[in-house]
Amino acid sequence: MVTQHSEPATAKPRLESFKSQAGLYFPGVAVSVTVAGTAQLLSEHHGAPAMLLALLLGIAMNFLGAEGRSVEGIEFSARTLLRLGVALLGARISMSMVADLGWQLVALVVGAVIGTIFFGLLVARFFGHKWRFALLTSGSVAICGASAAMAIAAILPKDHRSEERLLFTVMGVTVMSTLAMILYPPIVEFLELNGQMAGVFLGGTIHDVAQVAGAGFSVSQETGDAAIMVKLIRVAMLAPVVVVASILIRTYATLPKDGARPPILPTFVLGFLVLATANSMGLIPAAVVDVLSQTSRYLLLIAVAAVGMKTNLTQVMNVGGKAIALIIVETFFIAGFVLAGIYLLA
Repeated sequence: MVTQHSEPATAKPRLESFKSQAGLYFPGVAVSVTVAGTAQLLSEHHGAPAMLLALLLGIAMNFLGAEGRSVEGIEFSARTLLRLGVALLGARISMSMVADLGWQLVALVVGAVIGTIFFGLLVARFFGHKWRFALLTSGSVAICGASAAMAIAAILPKDHRSEERLLFTVMGVTVMSTLAMILYPPIVEFLELNGQMAGVFLGGTIHDVAQVAGAGFSVSQETGDAAIMVKLIRVAMLAPVVVVASILIRTYATLPKDGARPPILPTFVLGFLVLATANSMGLIPAAVVDVLSQTSRYLLLIAVAAVGMKTNLTQVMNVGGKAIALIIVETFFIAGFVLAGIYLLA
């Protein structure tokens, strides 16, 4: 009889603990989901970037992240849901897309990512910023915009300005990506690039996936397909960049007294790699890949909304005009790098 009743007796406290945690997080998560859903709806009706709208709506409701019942859930959304969203991005990656593009173009894309990050770290001092902000901005410009910014922010040592730098970077790269979506297609036509090369340029230089698709398919179907393929190769660079950055930070960075060292292989990066490997081996059905991809996008949208609610806009603007200039210069660098590579390969 003791054996029969021991399992329910053990399970009951666990159930109560789960209910307590769910009750603690639910208000903040619900608010974050609502803001993200509103941003998505506005984006579909007015054509503005959903990430930027989620950020701005979140900022407008930042009082919810300061005090009250929603604080814990907003923090949960900004951290845990973010990591889950980044991990699920791995389902979009496969080795077949690399093989289809060819090693020369893959080398160009990888070189552009690495070169942009080193360039950002090198020039940041001239704009009055140190390595944390440089890595955050250059990594987001080089890889995949807001998603990369949030993934890199998760491994950076925290200080009192971490949230400000993250929010400013997400806002900056999203705006630059939107401008690039509008301005780059006419440049492609002026330079008379063929469909594949135009796709390489657009996919290799625009920051966010949605804007890459918008720019690419506005030129042609061939350009759009090539642009998405190139962009996903840049997304695939997220995992190795985060791992290498984690190792370097652990080894060389001077951390705050209360700052924990980042893990060598963060759990969300491990999840990214597992899904990318499984998809490359054909273990994930196409329908499931699509579901995971959409889920990742919405989780990241929710996380961006939560980050907005955690941050004061006045503090973000204090980052300064030099920070804007740094993001612009990094954007010009990757555009020039890819364009030069295209002409060399041609």
